Amino acid sequence: MKRLGLVINPIAGLGGKVGLKGSDGWAVQAQARALGAIPEALNRTVAALKKIQPIAADIEVITFPGEMGAAACQVCGLEATIIGVIQPGQTTGNDTRRAAEQMMAREVSLLLFAGGDGTARDVYTAVGEQQPALGIPAGVKIHSAVFGVNPDRAGELARAYLEGKSTSLRKGEVLDIDEQAYWQGVISAKLYGYLQVPFRIRMIQSQKSASQPGENALLDAIACRVVEEMEPDSIYLVGPGTTTRAITDKLGLEKTLLGVDAVINGGSLAMDVNEMQILKLIEGRPAKIILAPIGGQGFLLGRGNQQISAKVIQQIGRDSQDLKDHILVVSTPDKINALKGRPLLVDTGDKAVDQRLAGYIKLISGYDEAIIYKVSD
Repeated sequence: MKRLGLVINPIAGLGGKVGLKGSDGWAVQAQARALGAIPEALNRTVAALKKIQPIAADIEVITFPGEMGAAACQVCGLEATIIGVIQPGQTTGNDTRRAAEQMMAREVSLLLFAGGDGTARDVYTAVGEQQPALGIPAGVKIHSAVFGVNPDRAGELARAYLEGKSTSLRKGEVLDIDEQAYWQGVISAKLYGYLQVPFRIRMIQSQKSASQPGENALLDAIACRVVEEMEPDSIYLVGPGTTTRAITDKLGLEKTLLGVDAVINGGSLAMDVNEMQILKLIEGRPAKIILAPIGGQGFLLGRGNQQISAKVIQQIGRDSQDLKDHILVVSTPDKINALKGRPLLVDTGDKAVDQRLAGYIKLISGYDEAIIYKVSD
């Protein structure tokens, strides 16, 4: 009988929708909860475990108590061997590392963990390259190449690996970002090591790649096209990134590099807005979203821009058959070519919304240039 180890970081992703840049530290977590943040790691883990349910009789699940795993198993009706002790509501990275160490000692076939880059770093610290592991994406920062592209794919890949249908392992980069610098709009990523990760193409996300040098002229051309086509009295939610910053530069506005800003009629309406603020701004008003895919990964939604939630997208597209009509995607050709045919990805946490966003979308790639490209849920 194969053994599956399950570890959940219960506060992973807590800061996403409320516009914070991570969830590390008690102060940030308290601020997130004060802003109305609701933990989502449990629900995303449940989505992954549902894909494993059909082989429940053939595996033994080993997990930590309550919010670190047992609660998710209970929701899914999965019997589990519960080990370890935690202080509910007070778990830290030390608990994650301790859980991973104890599960490796029990020789689990696969360690499935839910969280973001900080959680992946804790798992790597505990098990190194000795233990096959796979991440369920549930954090704010998800740059490491050790996560399924969404919870469903993580569950499907975990099941295939446990069944012996997908035995290939790949070294996945574990990256983490200096969160204090991240709050200041500076991305300072460090490679901590590699986890042995089950691999199947289009199920595992790629590592985030940096922008290519010499793109300024092309970004300026893209920005000119977008600014010229902006509709009067319509709110534009400008997502994170250097590509979208070129648009606010063209308007002569400041940009929250790692946040979402709202502009209207060429001026700033609000900066660094969270989900609730966005919903209030767009209530009863026409609005559009400007996004740039993450280099190397191809994510449009669900990675670093959780403020643009499923609720926001539904509200903006309330009078439209196609939600994509209200989304402008901007990208340099090099960024799209680097995907090597892999589709753009969305992971809003709402399957129905993700499915409505799937299909083909136009990408503005220059002043008079556009690319029609596939989006996958």
